[in-house]
Amino acid sequence: MRLYFVQIAFVIYILNTIATYGQYTDVINSNRPGVSQSAFAVGVNVFQFETGVFSINEEHDLLNFETEGFGADFVLRYGLLFEALELNLNVGYQSDTFTDNSLANAPETSRTDFRNVTLGAKYLIYDPYKDAEEDKPNLYSWKANQRFNWKKLIPAVAVFAGANFDTQDNPFIAPDTEGFSPRVAVITQNNFKGGWVFVTNFMLDRIGTDSSDFQYILTLTHAFNRKLVVFGETQGISGDFNSDNLFRFGGAYLFSPNFQLDTAVAFNNKNTPSVFNITLGASYRLDFHKDKKIRKDFEELEEQTNL
Repeated sequence: MRLYFVQIAFVIYILNTIATYGQYTDVINSNRPGVSQSAFAVGVNVFQFETGVFSINEEHDLLNFETEGFGADFVLRYGLLFEALELNLNVGYQSDTFTDNSLANAPETSRTDFRNVTLGAKYLIYDPYKDAEEDKPNLYSWKANQRFNWKKLIPAVAVFAGANFDTQDNPFIAPDTEGFSPRVAVITQNNFKGGWVFVTNFMLDRIGTDSSDFQYILTLTHAFNRKLVVFGETQGISGDFNSDNLFRFGGAYLFSPNFQLDTAVAFNNKNTPSVFNITLGASYRLDFHKDKKIRKDFEELEEQTNL
């Protein structure tokens, strides 16, 4: 009888553990090579690094200038305290040459600075996949199994809040924009059958400054298998200093459970300026997640029950 109660307690513990660790995955789950954030955190005690380099090639037909150079992105993600909570640091750097062809001698200006330095936190407020038990096949009704489940259209929802730190006289943002400014975002994610994932981001950035803008990002990802993923993405930016509509296409390859390589191209549909970038990147995680200690906890539970 005592063993029976130990078994019951262990089952309860396992179910509770699954609910607690619902966001953690056995392989790395990177936001790259797109620029949208997923709704889910990386998992408690997981450090994840996402970085890449990209070319810069822009031409402005109206103002008659061109920009060539390179940039680099770096993102550090860390799961803290709760599975739904993630802290992240997002840093963007750019070094380019600005050529003003409207002047006779076409002067060149070298520019180097951070495009953004943003520290923030993301929290999952609604997870429709935590009750996966309800989606099991109905053993008594074929008709019920064929009926479309409208609940699958309800996405996971997360919120993000953070602060930008902009340097003085930064050539990549509006003049007189410096110091701290808020960034907030609402994030949704649908995981569909067949390896399809749809993510949306709606963001207000640099709130209260001359560089403030509203952005939306729509990302559709398809996994052919556990290793190969392709994606398409559109990003709209609306602001007084910068407005654009960007498109990205690319893919990623999983070399190991903790290491991914990716590439993508980005372009827009206007010539004020036109944009074409090529990106190469990588993601790596240090996995210190603790759900692997279930057996040890069960042994401790069994000892307590035997007392």
